[in-house]
Amino acid sequence: MDRLYECYEEMLLRALRLRATAAKQINVLQHMLGCFKKQLDADKKAEFLELVERYRKADVPRVVPLTLMNHFVRKYDQPYLRRQIYLEPRPLELRLRST
Repeated sequence: MDRLYECYEEMLLRALRLRATAAKQINVLQHMLGCFKKQLDADKKAEFLELVERYRKADVPRVVPLTLMNHFVRKYDQPYLRRQIYLEPRPLELRLRST
C-alpha cells in the first residue's frame, strides 16, 4: 500500500507542476465549444470565439467566456460538460459574496 501512495503522490506532484497557460485554457474552451456543434448556430459560435480571442489578448478575464459556456451547458443540457469541474472549480461555499 505504501508504494501505491508513493506513486499517487508522484503523479499528483507532476500534474501540479503543469502550468495552466492561456493557450491551454483556450484549447479547453475550444474543445468544449465542439460539444455544441449541432446546437449552436454560426452566430453563437462566433460570439463565443470572439470572447475567447478577447481573453487571449487579455482584454477580458477567463470568467467571461466561461460564463457563456456555462450558459450553453445549462441551456442545451450538455451532461458531459455539466460534470466538468473546469466550469465550476470552486465550491459555492468558498466564493466571495457581495453584501
